[in-house]
Amino acid sequence: MSLKFTVGDLTIHRIIEQETTFLPALEMLPGLTPELLAENRAWMQKAGALDDQDVLILCFQSYVVKTPHHTILIDSCIGNDKPRPQRPKWNMKTDDTYARGLAAAGISVGDIDYVMCTHLHVDHVGWNTRLDNGRWVPTFPKARYVFDKTEFDYWTETHAKTPVPAFGDSVLPVVEAKQAEIVRSDYEIGDHTRILPTPGHTPGHAAFTFGRGKDDAVFSGDLMHSPLQTHYPELSVKFDVDQAQAAATRRSFLERYCDTDTLCCTAHFPSPSVGKIRRKGSGFSCEAI
Repeated sequence: MSLKFTVGDLTIHRIIEQETTFLPALEMLPGLTPELLAENRAWMQKAGALDDQDVLILCFQSYVVKTPHHTILIDSCIGNDKPRPQRPKWNMKTDDTYARGLAAAGISVGDIDYVMCTHLHVDHVGWNTRLDNGRWVPTFPKARYVFDKTEFDYWTETHAKTPVPAFGDSVLPVVEAKQAEIVRSDYEIGDHTRILPTPGHTPGHAAFTFGRGKDDAVFSGDLMHSPLQTHYPELSVKFDVDQAQAAATRRSFLERYCDTDTLCCTAHFPSPSVGKIRRKGSGFSCEAI
């Protein structure tokens, strides 16, 4: 299984925290019918995206991108020591899987120049912080953490009404440490890193594109969770804040990168998680490279 990719002048490392069963397909994708699932069961199982009980298998991972100028971590996964009672596999974790993944890629926490979050859901911000003597402190001491302003404002408002644990322990401590950059979609890092607004899953969800002068790689975040959604872009997950907008955004994104050389790096597709978007009937596929 490949954990390292090179494209253009970029080197991309996958840092896997968990690759595991998540939710039944019919529960996670409200628009999915038993008939459509039956039609797609064989290839989904072969792709490692579905188990024999029709439960979706998801990968939870970060990507580290080395450009000629910066080392950038995208989506900081689940994290340790965090109370997540709704998700037993994430709750109060204490394993060293993530640390070992970084070390295997030859990366230390001090090497990261930027942490970029596609959105601020619990499994994309977890390693933003670590527990240090009872306090949450930024895991990456030298990094600037990039949060989309629409996204940050949405969660600030939500958290003010009802506390959102992940926002409280994995986002606000970064702001308090003065390591946050709250940015709009015209924000760029050097001549390699840009923001592509992809709303729907959350109001300020963003994909990130990398490459000098062209998109050599794109990181799609939670624009899609399962390869089934490339074949049927209209299938939104139950966690999408605006399911219709998410579906429209997904189709537009897949059209944008269809039949190009852009490497699409997905957040949750099973390994290898990375591929090129190709047309398939009235939908698309993400063909592993």
